[in-house]
Amino acid sequence: MRISRITVWQLDLPLSKPYWLSGGRLKFEGLDSTFVRIDTDEDISGWGEGCPWGHTYLPAHGPGIRAGFEILAPVLIGHDPRALDAINQLMDVTLPGHAYVKSALDVACWDVLGKASDMPLWRLFGAETAAPVAVNSSISTGTPDEMISLIKAARGKGYRTHSVKIGGTNMAADIARIEAIEAALVPDENVTFDINRAWTPGMALQVLNAVASTSWVEQPCETLDQCAQVAGRVRQPIMLDECLHGFPDHLEAWRRQVCAGVKVKPNRVGGLTRARQIRDFGISVGWSMHIEDVGGSAMADTAALHLAASTPEQNRLASWLCHEHLTVDPVPGQGGRNDGGFVRLADDPGHGVVPTEETLGNPIAVFE
Repeated sequence: MRISRITVWQLDLPLSKPYWLSGGRLKFEGLDSTFVRIDTDEDISGWGEGCPWGHTYLPAHGPGIRAGFEILAPVLIGHDPRALDAINQLMDVTLPGHAYVKSALDVACWDVLGKASDMPLWRLFGAETAAPVAVNSSISTGTPDEMISLIKAARGKGYRTHSVKIGGTNMAADIARIEAIEAALVPDENVTFDINRAWTPGMALQVLNAVASTSWVEQPCETLDQCAQVAGRVRQPIMLDECLHGFPDHLEAWRRQVCAGVKVKPNRVGGLTRARQIRDFGISVGWSMHIEDVGGSAMADTAALHLAASTPEQNRLASWLCHEHLTVDPVPGQGGRNDGGFVRLADDPGHGVVPTEETLGNPIAVFE
């Protein structure tokens, strides 16, 4: 089997309402998503999606994916998409770094492998059955009352895990948010306070040592070094996300004992091949992991959910669904969807999501 054609589409994905994070310093109103289809000479096609969360959240942006495809796609033509390690080595030699560019291509190759072997990705990732995956809400920064209102709305949809965006330069405001939100939780709920890098180490220590909460705190500071200053001096377990760009960063975080858990996001680390490597390492060292993608439609969500559904329960935390924040759905009725606070994946081959060209519009590039 050989890759015969790579087709690319661009699609704007507006958010249903403006979204604020990192203490309100970052605002998002829409996403720029890139869809890719890899066709083969055996009439099997695979789909992938790359969708950064804007251009201020991580060193990634939509046009960058498509510029990277101009370099990578011609080189992949004629190679076997089922040879995942070889495909990733080829991409790394052709374009060092730029992991977010490679993710959609890697996912599309996994989709081909699943279809060629007539197996869902969760089985290829080692599971006998697909575990139901709990899903977590994502609560935009606001006043305590505004944020509690959003949590109550999410509760009505079955969510029992909430990722709450706080952080900034106002210590009293963050303390008030934490204390009010903890008091508003019902007995079967839990919360992660996601700072998205907004605190300095000093600010993090002041806030976290002033509150009684022992809930997860995610990415309190910008860098791994800064988070390490905080981790050993607070009672809360630390979750890392944005400062982990590849496996070496995860290895360093474990070596320095900076965190008890991590976010594993295929788009950030280069696709499902790299994400699986990190997931397996996390299992071996006992980490708790949220496995989800950076952003995108139900296609991007579902590809990551296959990895989550194959992860042991003791290491698996809830996964976020970006598509629930969008006003458009390019893959209606397909993929992993919230069902009372859980996603239950089918056993369709590959990741099980196949958009139509009518949905995506005209392609912007074809390589063959």
